[in-house]
Amino acid sequence: MTDGGGMAEQNDDETDQGSAQGDEAARRLRLRRFKIFGGVTAAAFLIGGVWWLLTRNQETTDDAFIEADMVQIAPQVGGIVAAVHFTDNQRVAAGAPLIDIDPADLEALRAAAEAGLNVALAQEQAAQADLDLIKATTGAAVDEARHAVDQARHQVAEARETADAANADSIRAAADVKRYQDLLQRADASRQRVEQAIAEARSTGARWRAAQLAVTAAASAQAQTEARYRDALAAPQRIAQKEAQLANSRAQIAQALANLQTARLSLSYVHIVAPKAGRIGRRAVNAGDVVQKGQILANLVVDPPWVIANFKETQLTRMHPGQPVAITVDAFPGHRLEGRVDSVQPGSGARFSLLPPENATGNYVKVVQRFPVKILFADAPDDLLRQLSPGMSVVPEVDVSSRQEAPR
Repeated sequence: MTDGGGMAEQNDDETDQGSAQGDEAARRLRLRRFKIFGGVTAAAFLIGGVWWLLTRNQETTDDAFIEADMVQIAPQVGGIVAAVHFTDNQRVAAGAPLIDIDPADLEALRAAAEAGLNVALAQEQAAQADLDLIKATTGAAVDEARHAVDQARHQVAEARETADAANADSIRAAADVKRYQDLLQRADASRQRVEQAIAEARSTGARWRAAQLAVTAAASAQAQTEARYRDALAAPQRIAQKEAQLANSRAQIAQALANLQTARLSLSYVHIVAPKAGRIGRRAVNAGDVVQKGQILANLVVDPPWVIANFKETQLTRMHPGQPVAITVDAFPGHRLEGRVDSVQPGSGARFSLLPPENATGNYVKVVQRFPVKILFADAPDDLLRQLSPGMSVVPEVDVSSRQEAPR
């Protein structure tokens, strides 16, 4: 019994010792796990802190693209394309020839405009000569017409006096004929004396009729001289008329000059040149095509490009114009370009869309808005800038710790 009890006690001691060892192993395992978890947590906090320290002054977005001005190449006159001096995607300098249009029709219009100007100049010279002639002869013509009127009136008066005298002589001669005829019947006068009285009466009657004709002729001459005098007095109206004709001729000259200038200007439009340096895109013209005024023949992507980055409104708190930007272009991952913030659009992209949202209707859900930010390249290699095209994706990183310019 004693041996059995001793073995039981020994087994209990061994069980207790194994349990203690298991507990110690579990404790050590938990301690090791805690240390691992603590180390990982500490490393995460450390990495997060370092990352925060490094990026707390950096604002970035992947919603950014290359932009550039685009000029539509379109003719200002229509016609047949004589020559095209560029190919697809070719780089051109400012002022380089692009397209030539056949100038034959426009040269004909210019010749017609020049002829019209010469006609207007000739009419102006003729109107000026007429005006000078009227002004030079007006005074003398009035004086001469006035003198002629006075002379005609005097002649009419003399003719009437002569006619009155002839009339009196005719009446007296007719009375003498009657008296002598009565005397002849009473044998108190001879027949010869009667015949002499009849002849004298006929002579005085003829003189009276001639005097009447002279009065009529003098009156007609007076009327003609008075008409010439009135016409001479109307010289100011004729001068005004000639001055109006001269003004009309000068207006026609101005119109002809404008037509000639328009024809020359249209003729200069047959040579289309590049307004700025850049690259040609979307060529839609060939030699021999018939083009119309305003027809888009190609697009010119103008140098230099820039970046439009759409930042969230929460990223604009410390962003100001002039801050430096590090730019990475997806097409050229090995290059890191430098730039600077130029400006922030005065309104979100939604407000400048074709159909801006109306938040006063329906249910409202607050959405963080994005604002386009214009970023200019600074000291970028020209050969690399020439390879950048609008629409390329970029990733900008704005250093918002810099305050080179006050907020706009």
